[in-house]
Amino acid sequence: MALAQSTATGPSEAEQQEAQPQTAAQAAASSRNPATLDRVSVTGSRIVRDTFTSVSPVQVINREESTLAGFSSTAGVLQSNSVTGGSSQINNAYGGFVVNGGPGVNTLSLRGLGATRTLVLLNGRRVAPAGSRGAVGSADLNVLPNMIIDRIEVLKDGASSIYGSDAVAGVVNVITRTRVDDTTVEFQRNFTKDGGADETRAGIMTGKIGDRWHLSGSLEMYQRSELTVGQRDWASDCPQPLLGRNADGTYGADDYIDPRTGRAKCWTIDDSGVTINTIGTASIAGIPGLGSVGSGANGNVFNRWRPNPGVTTGLPGYEGVSYYGRDSFDPGMLRESLVSPTKNTTGFIQGGFDLNTLGDAELYFEGLGHRRESRQTGYLQHTFDYPVGSPLLGSLSTLPAFLAAPADGSTNGRNVSVRAFVGWGPYNSWQEVDFFRATAGMRGNLGTQWNYDGYYSLARSDAAYFTENRLTNRIARSFDVVPDGSGGFVCRDRSDGCVAAPALSAALVGGDIPQAYRNYVMQDTRGQTVYTESTINFGVNGPLFDLPAGSVSSAIGVEHRRQEIDDTPDINSINSNLYGFTASQPTRGKDSVSEAYIEFEVPALSGLPFAQELTFNASARYTDYDSYGDDSTWKLGMLYTPVNWLSLRASRGTSFRAPALFEQFLGATSGFLSSSTDPCNEYGNRNPTSARYLNCASIGLPANFQQTNSVTSITRGGAETGLAAETSVAVTAGIVLQPEFPAWFGNLSFAADYYDIQVDNGVARLSGQNVMNLCYDSQPADFNAGAGQCSLIVRGANNGITVTSGYVNISESVVRGWDFTARYVREIGPGSFRTTAQVSNYLTQAGRTFPTDPLRNRTGTVAAPQYVGNLDMSYTIRKWVARYGLEWTASTNDYDYYETYFDTDYRPDYLLETGNYFLTSLSLQYRGDDWSATVGARNIGDKEPPMVSAGWGNRIGNAPLYSGYDYFGRTFFFNVSKSF
Repeated sequence: MALAQSTATGPSEAEQQEAQPQTAAQAAASSRNPATLDRVSVTGSRIVRDTFTSVSPVQVINREESTLAGFSSTAGVLQSNSVTGGSSQINNAYGGFVVNGGPGVNTLSLRGLGATRTLVLLNGRRVAPAGSRGAVGSADLNVLPNMIIDRIEVLKDGASSIYGSDAVAGVVNVITRTRVDDTTVEFQRNFTKDGGADETRAGIMTGKIGDRWHLSGSLEMYQRSELTVGQRDWASDCPQPLLGRNADGTYGADDYIDPRTGRAKCWTIDDSGVTINTIGTASIAGIPGLGSVGSGANGNVFNRWRPNPGVTTGLPGYEGVSYYGRDSFDPGMLRESLVSPTKNTTGFIQGGFDLNTLGDAELYFEGLGHRRESRQTGYLQHTFDYPVGSPLLGSLSTLPAFLAAPADGSTNGRNVSVRAFVGWGPYNSWQEVDFFRATAGMRGNLGTQWNYDGYYSLARSDAAYFTENRLTNRIARSFDVVPDGSGGFVCRDRSDGCVAAPALSAALVGGDIPQAYRNYVMQDTRGQTVYTESTINFGVNGPLFDLPAGSVSSAIGVEHRRQEIDDTPDINSINSNLYGFTASQPTRGKDSVSEAYIEFEVPALSGLPFAQELTFNASARYTDYDSYGDDSTWKLGMLYTPVNWLSLRASRGTSFRAPALFEQFLGATSGFLSSSTDPCNEYGNRNPTSARYLNCASIGLPANFQQTNSVTSITRGGAETGLAAETSVAVTAGIVLQPEFPAWFGNLSFAADYYDIQVDNGVARLSGQNVMNLCYDSQPADFNAGAGQCSLIVRGANNGITVTSGYVNISESVVRGWDFTARYVREIGPGSFRTTAQVSNYLTQAGRTFPTDPLRNRTGTVAAPQYVGNLDMSYTIRKWVARYGLEWTASTNDYDYYETYFDTDYRPDYLLETGNYFLTSLSLQYRGDDWSATVGARNIGDKEPPMVSAGWGNRIGNAPLYSGYDYFGRTFFFNVSKSF
């Protein structure tokens, strides 16, 4: 996609002016006098300018270019590597992961600093957060319209002093068309070669311009179908093995082979470590299954068993299985969502009326309404915990206790004799998100040169979220059974239609769960999230006085914002009655902020030898939060053009960000961590004088201790624990080259911009694993006193751990790098050729939690590439446009990172590197007088995402979870539009 960046790659000034919104009076004046051009305000400054060149780098994306590139949604455009510089984005591939904003949300993170540090604007005004669950805090790109968009301006520079606290990493301003005087209908279809993830968008845009008024709007429906794991071989093939590299350096042949079938075990295809088709008991001597070796002198002692009707001794009906001999694959896993489906309906309306008074004032308004219906399919492993002596165990009712009574009460306080690990199958979650934003304001002139603009905006996101959940109290009731007189069992208490738990059998262990029981224990649970934001803003701008080089301009304004979140989970979640799922408390909180800003632009030199232009820009903002008090931010910038073909620019500014509402007030949310996260596992292998060894030994754990329980992790907001606001400093410096060549050569321009952003005291969630490690690595005196992080950990009598974590201030985050952009335009034959190339180079992506921690640079690691690039070439001849696109993600590896910071070499056993990754696209467009048609294909080579070993980070199938890789395969698209 051809993306313009500042003067080096932007449209001509005339093209840029033509793209600006106009009032009806301005449009009429332009039609009478074609030479009249509107003065424009470029994203990154509130001062009106008549040149596109700015102190800070601004990237411009026209809608025509996004259509040629095959994007069918604004979210897709904004999340492409060409905009984000290769940092990973939350999109519909994250449906099975816990993300801020809830499943189905699409957010934008510039420079990899997170969505809460990237500000999204619509026509220069904030897009309020939207989404579901308690962690709503960023704009959801789903709510943005598509058809009526004129262009998108991306400021990749800190701008808190201009726009407020969220503009730490940059600002995205989505600008709509206002001069609409006809009706246009449009239809786009994107469909994949192998099926799944098809996109359909249909819309209408209409408008009318009168003598003193204008009115326009659009209505669109967008739908993406589901892509399941089973629809892509790379996602459904057996995972790359955790261990085992072949002699030729390849991976994969040493996957776990089932000795019963001779086929790979696929342990485990969904990376969740589930065990199914197995039961757990106290350690008992029995008959080993084929290929399994247990403990004991003869290797025949097991605590995991698989049904085998031929076994009559030991544990009759069951054979012993070792860890990797267990089953972990169920065909139902192939029905999980790889890319979750969504259906979006978006309406946008805008208008204005000229008053012919109050300085040629215009009353204007905007309305944005959106509804998202999204869904995700996941997979469940279910455990049947049969209490000691339960009649449902039949001949195994005499077995001793295997586990202590679960703390959730699912066995009515009785110890567990047999735990059956059973594949429940797919389950669904879905969301209905309604969002609206209404804005009304007035703008006009103060005298002949000063302008004013004041508006009020109100936004509200109202989301209902649903999940199919098993209820713990119903499971407990189902195990309290009595004989039914016919050889079966019924619930002792049948007041709510209780269905008795099924008796233990080989069929049950194999996944044959009676439907009546499923219907009883699994219910639809519903939560609701409401987020509101209101904004009042008033500003003026214009020239102050004249200097020899030009006028000193200024912009002054005030703003007041108020936000409130109210998330109420399902009552069963609040009461911790969801079996095997997180429990959440309500998230409720509000905050408000009052701000005042001022900006100056000073033309110091102009039109002199070696000083064609020297302009300084300075801005400052005073911010006063109800929650975190006041602070001030500032920014200084400079643009120097010694000769016409060379410009130098630089800026330095500060930011102040109060924590988002969810970071402050998130209700306690419980989840589960793997038993392997217990810091005391096998602590005897450590140095006996180390703090962890001494601390684990002091609580009486044996040196070969191995945790058998999952760790309960509780996360809560940071307002109660002294969470502070974060600050940052951003530095940019760039060069723009536009040399003058002979006409036959064409036009060549180049821009290179360096950025350095350091966030101090940044707000981040400290994980339960972090808390445990910090506690068990602390000094023994602090550990035994339960001081510091140890006060957040409770180890029960059964060695079960509950750890409380939350949002804290971390020491430092640093992002440094370069953005390079080149554009070449030349007339060739009867047409015009244009090519744009962009490369982003991350020098540093580093952070540390505490000042004593090392600053670890993760750039170049898997899912954090050092380089990404885009090449766009187009040729326009009369009414035809042909386009070729190339996207590049550089090779990555984790080996160097772990060797550098942890002195660990993973090369012999793990595949933790990816090669250079290229995607190509082609398209052809015809533009008639009142209609156009575009056809093309993305990922022409049908390139699959790269593979890494199981056990590495977050994966989808065999691929890293990274938005820069294509999960769809070859995709065809066509777009048709017609104006009336």
